[in-house]
Amino acid sequence: MIEELVTAGAATASAGALYVMAAARVVKQYERGVVFRLGRLLPEVRRPGLTLVVPIVDRLHKVSLQIITLPIPAQEGITRDNVTVRVDAVVYFKVVNPSDALVRVEDYRFAVSQMAQTSLRSIIGKSELDDLLSNREKLNQGLELMIDNPAVEWGVTIDRVEIKDVSLPETMKRSMARQAEADRERRARVINADAELQASKKLAGAAQVMSEQPAALQLRLLQTVVAVAAEKNSTLVLPFPVELLRFLERAAPLPGAQEAGASPASSGQGATAATAAGAGEAADPEALAAQARELAGEFPPGTSGDVVRQLLEGLGEKGVPGLVGERAVSEAEPGTPGTLAGAEGEGEGEERTDAEGADGSGDAPGEGGMRG
Repeated sequence: MIEELVTAGAATASAGALYVMAAARVVKQYERGVVFRLGRLLPEVRRPGLTLVVPIVDRLHKVSLQIITLPIPAQEGITRDNVTVRVDAVVYFKVVNPSDALVRVEDYRFAVSQMAQTSLRSIIGKSELDDLLSNREKLNQGLELMIDNPAVEWGVTIDRVEIKDVSLPETMKRSMARQAEADRERRARVINADAELQASKKLAGAAQVMSEQPAALQLRLLQTVVAVAAEKNSTLVLPFPVELLRFLERAAPLPGAQEAGASPASSGQGATAATAAGAGEAADPEALAAQARELAGEFPPGTSGDVVRQLLEGLGEKGVPGLVGERAVSEAEPGTPGTLAGAEGEGEGEERTDAEGADGSGDAPGEGGMRG
């Protein structure tokens, strides 16, 4: 009797052990268990840990709640501005309702993949090329909303969507490179123009300061000479005073004086540039020197002004024409009345006439001068 009880207890224990082994299931921490009993879904979702199911009657399906990374294959499309592009992306999603993920959709991974591909094509057609290249955050948000709307019914939520790469045709890449180069050149020119404007303002301020202190201009001249001489050049460049150029411009012949000297109608009036010269008379050196001193006094004091005054006074003392009358010398041809050259021509004609009268040619002395 005792042996029968022991045998029955051992059989019961063995059967219980086999039942436990057949019914025991382990659900991991990141998983949830969904039980189907005779094909019907049980409302209770099994939590992580050890759980038991009825052998042969129950079927336990484990669903992972981890975030799943799903790459989207590259999709070709035409943007709204008619540019062919090739875009690929990646989707991050997770299951929030294990029962819906198993019951409402056959394969939620494949469903999310197909929805992501169609949404990516749609977002390419609605966007422009510039948005795909520079405004990806907005496109990512729009793509996430397009995928998340149907995925909510499947017990899946979209964590985020990222556009990985945008491939462009080679011709489009070259065109964009030329556009970027032109834009950089434009910015460079604007920066150079701004720099020139600022430099001109600084130079204007420096010129104003130097005008108040004439010695500063001389110091600047010496600095320039030192800078040029430091290069060990055989040629030394010195600045030319602007006042001397102005003096030479004033000393240039006036067009009105030549026209007045060449026109017979104005022979009675005479040229304004040679009022002090008559027939057979030459320019007075003292008058030239006085005129040079008068012109030299018009220049402001300073290094350049002193140089110009000395030069003008030297020219006047040497009797250089061009400083009498209206500060111009008429360079008309000899014989033109009303000019210094005409007066010289008359003097030469008078001398030739006197010589011919002395030789007995029949003309009276001085007649040539009268004809002149």
